Amino acid sequence: MEIKKRKRIAVFASGNGSNLQAILNYSKKNDINGDVVMVFSNNPEAFALKRAQKAKVNTYCVSQKKFILREDFDKEILKIVKKENIDFICLAGYMLLLSSNFINEYKNRIINIHPSLLPSFKGMHGIKDAYDYGVKITGVTVHFVDDKLDNGPIIMQEPVKIFDNESVEDLEKRIHKVEHAIYPKSVEYFCKGKLVIKGRKVLILEN
Repeated sequence: MEIKKRKRIAVFASGNGSNLQAILNYSKKNDINGDVVMVFSNNPEAFALKRAQKAKVNTYCVSQKKFILREDFDKEILKIVKKENIDFICLAGYMLLLSSNFINEYKNRIINIHPSLLPSFKGMHGIKDAYDYGVKITGVTVHFVDDKLDNGPIIMQEPVKIFDNESVEDLEKRIHKVEHAIYPKSVEYFCKGKLVIKGRKVLILEN
């Protein structure tokens, strides 16, 4: 299969940025046909920004608190993304919903990672919600982003068993390990043109 031009990747993160680090580490060891060229955060204290700076990746930080309208905030981000000629956006612990206009500008070119087996346990507290509900198996989902919360077509999923008497903190650590394994692979699949969306289904091409 013919590989298209090398992708310019932006990662959006609001916190620690461990999934950003996983993508950076994976792309150092593997030719994913793409490069993380910018990291954006709405939080000036986000450790993700320090990770990016250490990796010599351009960083941008704009707080939504400076804008009355959310749409104006997203327009400002969109200007940055277009200035950097971004092909593909990875949400990695980005704690804000993107506006419909932003998503439409990058339709089928934004992916997200969520710490549950979607469509179960959507929202900000997927790990704790699954733990508190008492399910025996939870997991991790990588999906395309659409204009509904944790709703877009699913790229990859990996189950994680919840052990008896384990703490939610221990479960969270194990889920993060799975995230760090499958998110970079999903990024690679996108950059190499291996993902085909057919309705709700995403096909991963072998070659």
